[in-house]
Amino acid sequence: MARLVSVEICGLKWSKRRVFRGNAPARIDEKGRLKVPNGFRSLLEGKYGRELFLTSLTGESVRVYPMPVWIELEQRLGAVPSAHPARLRFLDRVNYFGQVGELDAQGRVLIPVRLREAASMNGEVDVLGQFNYLDVWNHDRFLSKLQREPYTDDDARALSELGI
Repeated sequence: MARLVSVEICGLKWSKRRVFRGNAPARIDEKGRLKVPNGFRSLLEGKYGRELFLTSLTGESVRVYPMPVWIELEQRLGAVPSAHPARLRFLDRVNYFGQVGELDAQGRVLIPVRLREAASMNGEVDVLGQFNYLDVWNHDRFLSKLQREPYTDDDARALSELGI
């Protein structure tokens, strides 16, 4: 069952569901397993269970979906016409890189070989919370991405237009 966190703001009590947020360093072991950091692991197991879908759109990083989140996304994709080009390109990529996984008793999950090689999943990695899924990046590759793709004034304006 999802744990609700209550917050009091200006005398009013607000409840919100816990989400994956922030980051945690981790390592990929010699067998290609990611030990999910404890903060993410407790939320993952408590809210979603141990079954996962691991995939990527670009091969640069690993996206770890709790299975209930992935199934919900599949249901939405099922409503899109089967010949829609964006749907086909999306499914080609997530299925090429994707594989079902499960957390073991120590909180580890095996990164599929194809995805592990494409995303350079070895040694130090960064696990990033993305609300209802996790992104895992090779540490050096992620730092390069941050430098290559800086946060710009255009980004700030676009988010402002969305009310953020």
